[in-house]
Amino acid sequence: MITQTGNFSVQIETDELLRRSRCAKTGLHLLMAAMSSMFFLFLISYILRSQVSDWEALSEPWQPLASTWQLWINTAFLVLASVALELAKRSLLRPDRVLTRDLMLVAGASSAAFLVGQLVFWDALSNMGYFASSNAANAFFYLLTGLHGLHLLGGLVAWVRATYRLGHDNSEQASAKARLGVELCATYWHFLLLVWLGLFALLSSSPATYAAIAKLCGF
Repeated sequence: MITQTGNFSVQIETDELLRRSRCAKTGLHLLMAAMSSMFFLFLISYILRSQVSDWEALSEPWQPLASTWQLWINTAFLVLASVALELAKRSLLRPDRVLTRDLMLVAGASSAAFLVGQLVFWDALSNMGYFASSNAANAFFYLLTGLHGLHLLGGLVAWVRATYRLGHDNSEQASAKARLGVELCATYWHFLLLVWLGLFALLSSSPATYAAIAKLCGF
């Protein structure tokens, strides 16, 4: 009787964890869909605004984004974070959590380096006199990169929780939550990397590219 009761309790806990896992993954997918819609609308607004005569693209030869080596370094940090999280997710199959925790720390440090790099670039722009109020192109750059950075900062909250569980609680339930946290972080970081690559490509494109996109869209 005790064994049957114990097995029944374990089954209930397993079912509950599966339910939470499905809910968490569904919630993340809905969040990413909402974020995709938001960024898409901003990008449409960006293309529309770029066709107004007072637009001064930051990618012109004499403008800051004519040389994007700093942003490429930042991109490398975000790529490293995404790769580390993917490797951390795959390492969950091993009984030893040390590798998973180390990879999570690499991902967190790389993400922090990306955010710091973005702030450094913002500071460089402002020191050169490229303020948000100076031109619509400047305002869009700060807006789009800032929104992306805020979403990454929000993801770091989930990263902290997942990393903490990997190192401080070895119970079966905590292990399941830690695995779920790592999987969700990996998915979210891959998504943010794709968003950033799209933003980077657009923000560093030439006015001729904006005109071609606007014409293609019928603007």
